[in-house]
Amino acid sequence: MSIRNLDSLFDPESIAVFGASLRPGSVGATVWHNLTSGTYRGRLFAVNPKYRELAGHPVVAHAADLQAVPALAVICTPAATVPGLIKELAKLGTRAAVVLSAGMTAKQKQAMLDAARPHLLRILGPNCIGLLAPHKGLNASFSHIDALPGELAFVSQSGALVTAMLDWARGRGIGFSHFVSLGEHADVDFGDMLDYLASDPKTRAILLYAESIESPRKFMSAARAAARNKPVIVVKAGRSPQGQLAAASHTGALAGSDMVFDAAIARAGMLRVDTLQELFLAAETLSRFRTNASESIVILTNGGGAGVMAADAAADAGVTLSELGDATLQRLDAVLPPNWSRANPVDIIGDAPVARYEQALKVLREDSATGAILFIHAPTAIVPSADIARALVPLAQHDVHAPARLMSCWLGDRAVAEARQLFQDAGIATFDTPEQAVRAFSMLVRYRRNQAELTEAPPALQPDLRPDTAAIKALVREALASGREMLTEPEAKAVLDACRIPVVATQRVAGTPDAAAEAALAMGFPVVLKILSDDISHKSDVGGVALNLQDEGDVRDAAQTMLARVQRQHPKARIQGFTVQAMVRRQHAQELIVGSTVDSVFGPVILFGQGGTAVEVMADRAVALPPLNVPLAKALVSRTRVARLLTGWRDTPAVDEAAVHGVLVAVSQLLAEIPEIAELDINPLIVNFEGAIALDARIRLSAAGPAGAAHFAIRPYPAQLEETVQWRGRDLCLRPIRPEDEALHMAFLQDLDPEDVRMRVFYSKRTMERSELARLVQIDYAREMAFVAMGTGPDGQPQTLGVARAMTDPDNFAAEFGVIVRSELKGSGLGHLLMQKLIAYLRSQGTQRLVATVLDYNDRMLRLARELGFEEDSGNEDGEGTKGIFLSLT
Repeated sequence: MSIRNLDSLFDPESIAVFGASLRPGSVGATVWHNLTSGTYRGRLFAVNPKYRELAGHPVVAHAADLQAVPALAVICTPAATVPGLIKELAKLGTRAAVVLSAGMTAKQKQAMLDAARPHLLRILGPNCIGLLAPHKGLNASFSHIDALPGELAFVSQSGALVTAMLDWARGRGIGFSHFVSLGEHADVDFGDMLDYLASDPKTRAILLYAESIESPRKFMSAARAAARNKPVIVVKAGRSPQGQLAAASHTGALAGSDMVFDAAIARAGMLRVDTLQELFLAAETLSRFRTNASESIVILTNGGGAGVMAADAAADAGVTLSELGDATLQRLDAVLPPNWSRANPVDIIGDAPVARYEQALKVLREDSATGAILFIHAPTAIVPSADIARALVPLAQHDVHAPARLMSCWLGDRAVAEARQLFQDAGIATFDTPEQAVRAFSMLVRYRRNQAELTEAPPALQPDLRPDTAAIKALVREALASGREMLTEPEAKAVLDACRIPVVATQRVAGTPDAAAEAALAMGFPVVLKILSDDISHKSDVGGVALNLQDEGDVRDAAQTMLARVQRQHPKARIQGFTVQAMVRRQHAQELIVGSTVDSVFGPVILFGQGGTAVEVMADRAVALPPLNVPLAKALVSRTRVARLLTGWRDTPAVDEAAVHGVLVAVSQLLAEIPEIAELDINPLIVNFEGAIALDARIRLSAAGPAGAAHFAIRPYPAQLEETVQWRGRDLCLRPIRPEDEALHMAFLQDLDPEDVRMRVFYSKRTMERSELARLVQIDYAREMAFVAMGTGPDGQPQTLGVARAMTDPDNFAAEFGVIVRSELKGSGLGHLLMQKLIAYLRSQGTQRLVATVLDYNDRMLRLARELGFEEDSGNEDGEGTKGIFLSLT
């Protein structure tokens, strides 16, 4: 359902409380007290057959007795009464309800939803605390504590946490735009709240406390849309669930659901923190320091001890301290005493007067290579802290258009209270301790990296790397038809080979120890011998792998020993024989693991990390959601410790990282094309400066088809919508817009006549901020589509000729469109061509209505609309001088 009628939930003109009461300690009494004692200005109705009045306020027995239809109903009655009340209210015209009632059965909840949905009545809950909208004076909850007005929105699944958080925040003067308890979120969920709050002007940042996520693609679309507009910060309970111990692959055991949740948060451009305190710390940091783009910090302090504490915290958090250049050191020498630290941290000594603070900060500010500046001050008797703050604020605010550079930490309490307040009033990020400041900076670095992942929108398949799908599907069909889920090692390697992933070139299957020795002799030594069994997935665990065998005798002895050991440890295992392959020896090689599994919430995921037989013990791994491209593959690799080894050290050269990234992208494409891939391991994947090669692989299939692009939590770039058409004697490529179209799209917009731009967007702005342009090309294909017409320009280079764009509402009921073509191509029919493609696409997605608002003298657009079958919308009241048009797509 998403945001439809949520205004009735958070800004209702009238409210009816069902179960309003005066009974001390009851939910109905608390809710009624909160609404009547606050500053809510709408009409209030009380419904309870046990009362005639409540403290002088009239009470009615039933919903039908109300003087007017309430916009919002707050239901505090027993669970069994809820479905009937919702049915009655929906028919009356109420558009939202907060169901506080607990103990509803699954049947009762479904009956409630069935009654609400035909009338688009939105339900918060059941079994929730309720909601607060402090700017509206609305407290429709049974919390005993009200919320202060502010700019943070807090949404929680935990009801008990809501009241505790309200108490904690109020004691610290933290205010909220919205405070929402989702309860069992039968209807309104995290996706709905993210969609609503993303465009709420009073919300500066969105804070979430999550315990579980349903509707992952809806959640990811809403989260990605919200994270483009404002910071979204998440605390999730349950960080350490037990792994999937029965998984057939290392990947299945390693990729726990919490790790997958981390990957989803990163891909959506949000930030995950560990504690509720960090939730507010992150919100403060991202609000005041979000524009900083530094990866390192320089510490400026009047106390050596405080500087050392900050440096230690930086080391623990993986934050880099900036190196001071020679020119900066010389300039600092000129303004600081001879015994200053001459390093980072910059210790200006405890006797520093105001001028020394100013001079040092100015030097550091003028050297952009120093990165962010963390200013730490401990109060002294030499100069009042407030005097220092007043002197430094103008330097920190020198250029409001430049990225924020300064963070501060005023150590102490009363002695620095005024200084701290001066910095806060000036919008400078201020922290209580050096450790807190460094932790906040590390959050910012992680947030910025997540935002970079948000901008990537790769296709599920890249034509130059496309796997041999026909060969893989044939192999999968044969295995499933024979009743097998696990592919043999040769079959798994054949799949990798079809994905253009290098595998050990020579491999033979032998049924007996003697046959294995003969195969090894024909192949040439040294060789590797492995047991071959459908019932044994992890061969090393049962001694089923022998390395570096030098002659026939070695092979025969190893095979006999291996067979006896396996039969002793797994007497019921079916042994098909052995595989013999060449022993691969590469200098300076690293053992890696690349794999995939299917998460129960977010669908297919890809794992990367340090490989080998101790992979679970080392537990050095990271996961990512497909689809992947090279930038996303690089980001995945960078989140592991082994990434530092891949860059080389001492006499060990760097590995061919491009080969590693290629394997990750190939696995992503395999998952997109072959939905039957349930689990995959490439372990070890050997990599060095020569490239990468898979030494072992295992693949588990599932006839249910849990993978495939349709099950990806993030919709891939829809390459299947690309087409080449003939238009006016030239080839045109009509395709969805891509992030890499940014430069071409800017050139296209700059070449348009100002009047054409005004006709399209009602203003004549010729330039566009980078963030605005990025939003046009980095779209979420799950809820927006922009088709571009690409041709060849006079210089022979690709050129954008036109674009037709539609943004659907979160319910996919209506889409608002716009179309614009190069000014010299007006009237050429290109707009008609683009609109036909857009209309056909929206119909295929089930969108019901296509709408737009057009200037009433934009004759060309109105004529195009009539040709396409649009009608004028007499109910459109967007303003004078405009017309609403619509096209029914059903």
